Amino acid sequence: MTLLFLFVFLRSNEDAWICENGIWVKHGNPSVKKPNKPCGVIEEKIKIEQPQINEIIASPLEIKGKARGFWFFEASFPIELRDENKNLIAQSLGEAQTDWMTDNFVPFESTMEFSVPETEKGVLIFKKDNPSGLLENDEQLEIPVIFSKPITEMIKIKVYFNNSNLDPEISCNRVFPTEREVVKTSTLARATLNELLKGVSEEEKIQGFFTSINSDVIIQKLTIEDGVAKVDFNEQMEYQVGGSCRVSAIRAQITETLKQFPSVKEVIISVNGRIEDILQP
Repeated sequence: MTLLFLFVFLRSNEDAWICENGIWVKHGNPSVKKPNKPCGVIEEKIKIEQPQINEIIASPLEIKGKARGFWFFEASFPIELRDENKNLIAQSLGEAQTDWMTDNFVPFESTMEFSVPETEKGVLIFKKDNPSGLLENDEQLEIPVIFSKPITEMIKIKVYFNNSNLDPEISCNRVFPTEREVVKTSTLARATLNELLKGVSEEEKIQGFFTSINSDVIIQKLTIEDGVAKVDFNEQMEYQVGGSCRVSAIRAQITETLKQFPSVKEVIISVNGRIEDILQP
């Protein structure tokens, strides 16, 4: 009896898809395709309804699902979009739609805007919020996606930098436009601001342009309503930023870049939702 059980057990794993450490692993020659859903206990903690595995996605991406209350912290958790080389493309927050102080499933939603990368494939990563910072508390679910390659129409925009040739005395809050070309999109203000965050090109450096904004700054949220643009950045925006001149330059770069759009009359800058003490000298 024991030998028969062992034979059946081993035989059942020879030609099947087995879930190992959250990944479907092919054993033998299964007669069915790889299951089109995540595997393992992680599925009992977070379930993604939109987008589906290997779905073709475009910006803005609407994300929906359910997660256990402990997946959230302060009613949200981080979501990342990376290309197949693991380069970060965009970030957003999965925001609880009901009370998250429960062990039950809580519906969440998120909207993610991004520029289509060079690669065809990517991965959407849903990370359990881990305020403790301890590695043993880290958990995440990855959903493979395919990027839609839209027909691109280009448009010229302006980004603003300081310029040592046009302003030899470096007046801090005096910034000057340089022209860029971006894909025409419904989120043109965000695309333009992303160009600003890329910094100056080698050709622009020769012309005297330079930026006061740190590298690796990411736009977390941008809204424009009633003439007011509210833009929220990650913590890299204020990393080791000090001095009234540099602070004034950063504010001027962001403000003038956004004010080129007729719908923007005022700009409010925040970092991780904080407004009061942001970019203070």
